[in-house]
Amino acid sequence: MGYQKPIPLKTLDNHPYWDAADRHELMVQKCVSCNHYNHPPGPSCAKCGSPEVAWENLGDDIKGTVYSYIVSYRPFLPGFQDDLPLIIAQVELEKYPQIKIMANILGCNIEDVQIGMPVQMTWVDINEERAIPQWKPAER
Repeated sequence: MGYQKPIPLKTLDNHPYWDAADRHELMVQKCVSCNHYNHPPGPSCAKCGSPEVAWENLGDDIKGTVYSYIVSYRPFLPGFQDDLPLIIAQVELEKYPQIKIMANILGCNIEDVQIGMPVQMTWVDINEERAIPQWKPAER
């Protein structure tokens, strides 16, 4: 059976992010005018409104800490029913604390997750063309 969950679509604003994810790298949008990082990406800077945005490759070794999280006990979208309970976290990047990325924490018991917990970005190849960034527990 193939991948059952919704597959994020590439758009004009986010395709560099997804192209990098497909290579198992993290690419984030940064404002040329005020140096604010935009995540998720958009057509202009979320802070100053400038349309002058560029992309910065942060590489493939992405670490962070759990900034916030919830545990979902019911599937909100089709395909997630076999993943319950699901830990959905917002992670603050270690080298770029102004960037917070939301994704699931995989391979973690719900009683072990906590705010401040170190995590490592990992990519899940969902088909031949798409990889999804996720998080897994990391050593300090």
